[in-house]
Amino acid sequence: MTVAVIQALLLSFAFVVILMPTYLRLLRAIGFGKHVRSEELPDGHQAKEGTPTMGGLLLIVVVLVLATIFGAWEPSTAPTLLALLGVGILGAADDILNALTGVGIRGRQKIVWQLVVAVLAALYLQNHFGFTGFRVPIVGDVFVGPIPWIVIAVTAIVGSSNGVNLTDGLDGLAGGTLVFAFLAFMFIAILNVPTQSNLSLVCALAAGTMVGFLWFNVHPASVFMGDAGSLSFGAALAVTALMTGQVLILPIIGIIFVVETASVMLQIPYYKLTHGKRIFLSSPIHHHFEMLGWAETKITGRFWIVGALAGLLGVTLFLSSIRAIS
Repeated sequence: MTVAVIQALLLSFAFVVILMPTYLRLLRAIGFGKHVRSEELPDGHQAKEGTPTMGGLLLIVVVLVLATIFGAWEPSTAPTLLALLGVGILGAADDILNALTGVGIRGRQKIVWQLVVAVLAALYLQNHFGFTGFRVPIVGDVFVGPIPWIVIAVTAIVGSSNGVNLTDGLDGLAGGTLVFAFLAFMFIAILNVPTQSNLSLVCALAAGTMVGFLWFNVHPASVFMGDAGSLSFGAALAVTALMTGQVLILPIIGIIFVVETASVMLQIPYYKLTHGKRIFLSSPIHHHFEMLGWAETKITGRFWIVGALAGLLGVTLFLSSIRAIS
């Protein structure tokens, strides 16, 4: 199975690198470029106006096609793959509206769609696998009951989806952190008891497509992921964490997504309550560092380092929970 996982990672990378140039020509031909809201962003982002977006749609197709070729579709992987597809449709629709009109789907409408997908995924997992608890690092398995499990699952899926979306604001930032997150869960799926071989393969496919995407998305980016990619891969990551029983480790492995989301959740109410005062110079927090004068590549590189270390910590905590029940 280790050979298949390596093959999946390499093939998904190769597919994206080979197909992306043609896909970019198509996006340029139909005018699917990014609209930059300059009043909301630090100086320098105006240069990104018109850069092709919705690159995440190609990544979704590559993952789904290769998962079929590898025969990875089965009950333990279907929720992850279907969440990727279901939320990807929402993200693609938002990207298309943004490209055509400059105004995407409203936030409340996005949340409703995400909730529908999250509830369906949580109900399937709970009914099919009988999940009623979580594996807690160092402690071991903890029972919470079916209803609380579903509530936590839905919260994790919606939160992770939006967290990755908020992180997707600098060249290579979301893509790079997603690579480390999916690699961490790939190892967790391999080391899990019993081993979740097909789930680890799907994680390898997701990581490989992201590395291929970074080939074109590192600064200066020639394509952006768009909501099609960020919303969908964020949701798929959370479903994967649920399937491994390690959703409590997800905030650690995805610490960048948590911090980015928290910066927005703190900034907006504080701004309203204080009539214009700010905690951060700008949010999400990567823009705060831009306003401090950090180069975009410096922010991305340092966030990648944090993401890689968080992935290692997450795998370490997973191993501690395995020892706790052995």
